[in-house]
Amino acid sequence: MGSRVRELAGATPATRDRYVDLLRVASLAAVVLGHWLMAAVTPDGVGNLLAVVPALQPLTWLLQVMPVFFFVGGFSHALSYRSLLRKRPGGSDDSVYSAFLRARLQRLLRPTTVFVLVWGAAALLVQLLGGGGGLTGVTLRMVTQPLWFIGIYLAMVAFTPPLLRLHERYGWGAFAALAGAAAAVDVLRFAAGVPYVEFLNFAFVWLAVHQLGFLRADGRVRRPALLAGAGLAAACALVAFGPYPLSMVGMPGEKVSNMAPPTLALLAHGLWLVGAVELLRAPAARLLERPRVWRTVVAANGVAMTAFLWHLTAMFGVYGALLALDVPLPAPASAAWWAQVPLRIACAAALTAALVAAFRTFERPAAPTAPGHPTASGGGPLAALGATLCLLGVLGLSMVGFNGLLDGRTALLIAIPVSAPAAVAMTLGGWLLVERAGRGRGAR
Repeated sequence: MGSRVRELAGATPATRDRYVDLLRVASLAAVVLGHWLMAAVTPDGVGNLLAVVPALQPLTWLLQVMPVFFFVGGFSHALSYRSLLRKRPGGSDDSVYSAFLRARLQRLLRPTTVFVLVWGAAALLVQLLGGGGGLTGVTLRMVTQPLWFIGIYLAMVAFTPPLLRLHERYGWGAFAALAGAAAAVDVLRFAAGVPYVEFLNFAFVWLAVHQLGFLRADGRVRRPALLAGAGLAAACALVAFGPYPLSMVGMPGEKVSNMAPPTLALLAHGLWLVGAVELLRAPAARLLERPRVWRTVVAANGVAMTAFLWHLTAMFGVYGALLALDVPLPAPASAAWWAQVPLRIACAAALTAALVAAFRTFERPAAPTAPGHPTASGGGPLAALGATLCLLGVLGLSMVGFNGLLDGRTALLIAIPVSAPAAVAMTLGGWLLVERAGRGRGAR
């Protein structure tokens, strides 16, 4: 792996924006570390450190960095789609769209599919043997929760072509339209009490952040200090005077979450984060010119999605081992609990590294297949259908988990009950459709 990393790092073109790669890795690493730190596991169940110590909730304004990842996604998707258009100048919109979906989703869905199948088989075996209680049951229920991020990212990829065209025509106006729609949804939700309308902000808020990536790709984020200041001021005002909680992550028992569904306050938080990371762009770029630093970023990017998918598995594995060895789990936020934190995180990191070593091969791009005729059409709707099924399946699985697999347990996906087997079937079926459409009619 070391020689491959050196080869990739050495072949990096001078035009590549290395800072974007760093932001991608750093944002996922911050999420993983945050999950490990916030989990307050006791023999009686799993809680949240931020609920135990509310004074720590302002830290979420630094650690809730998912907007940065989606911002980076917008930048990368814009470059990727435009590159594909240049390579297929005579291609139809359908053929280019389906090829784009397949290319962008390969490294996302291949490791995700393996994760789903491995955990599905393990959950089935555990429940056939009569297990599924205690920490095992909690693990089966919670280990799929990070998949919500995969579902949202799928939507961003699917909406890239039409939203990129809107960006090219209206620029900041396209972002303003999405932000205005997010604000209107919150007004209807909190002032008018319209049911279910809040779920629209899963699209409006995250796609607005994604749109900032398009602006970054065209060099139109020219005043990051102004963007950061305006976003921070808006977020503070919304939390201080509006119906929004202080925490930028979901809290157990709260009636309103800034995350699920996302709110206008989270969008403002995303604006300040984007402005802040852009302010750090120049010094970080100088640091990334060092060969050793850049090789580290390249290596981390090659396994980042695999590590993200399996990090909760590692965390629950560590807690399971502690309980099996009769190591006492101190009360969350106690002095003994804080003293144990470095050891737990080190063990979780080591176990995650072992899982990455086992499954990293699935994150590598598949071998290219013979492309279909560039002017062939008809693949676009098939690819869109596949992406939609994947999105619904992954989101459904993130909500229902694998516990109660044999009992027909379901969770509401907006207003539709979804079971784990149905979610797995939608995910696999959708991925097959995307693969078929992306290979084109001429591929064997």
